[in-house]
Amino acid sequence: MTSTEEPNTPPGDDDLGADVNGRMCIVTRESGSPDELIRFVAAPDGTIVPDLKRQLPGRGCWVKLDRALVDKAVAKKLFARALKAEVTAPSDLGATVDRLLVVQLAGMMHMARKASQFVNGASKVDGSVRNGSALAVFHAIDAAADGVRKIDQARKAWHLGMETEKEIPSFRVFTEAEMEELMGQNAFIHAAALAGRAGEGVVKRANLLERYRNGGQSRATGGAGRRKQ
Repeated sequence: MTSTEEPNTPPGDDDLGADVNGRMCIVTRESGSPDELIRFVAAPDGTIVPDLKRQLPGRGCWVKLDRALVDKAVAKKLFARALKAEVTAPSDLGATVDRLLVVQLAGMMHMARKASQFVNGASKVDGSVRNGSALAVFHAIDAAADGVRKIDQARKAWHLGMETEKEIPSFRVFTEAEMEELMGQNAFIHAAALAGRAGEGVVKRANLLERYRNGGQSRATGGAGRRKQ
């Protein structure tokens, strides 16, 4: 390992797709941090697979956290060029990454719930926003506008009352039906991630999914609440 490689970079990554800092998008040729790029490797049968945890062995290449760029890398056969090997990138690779990010987020929500750092129900969400324990709120994409509006009012009130630099962010990433499939009886219309390591993990993964779906930018409203010093 060289001094420019991070400890979790698997050995054998090809020089193509890696700049002096260790990572470069094979589509844009721009470097980025691990949270800005997705690592891909070739499975034993030569199929390109995403390595979201950056733990799979073998040579890897990188694409920025953007569904359109993953699709472009597939269409232009950039994975074979980057890995200097005969590999096959499935046509639905972009959709596969989306599903994996969704599963990661749902799993983190389950973990945070067990740690009492994820609550659902309009009244609990409203209360967690107003007492400052909410890191972020979540609404089903098809949630009723009135319920969303009431929680938005609580977010605004907390933001103004505490003189924070940014509002508590609000995410809408799943429909109610999608959540029922993913989370069963833990599906929600309104929910909040609370302060703590697991709650922070939920917010991080929600941001990753939002950015992947929206050209590298999160469309979550607001931002991490922080009291001014």
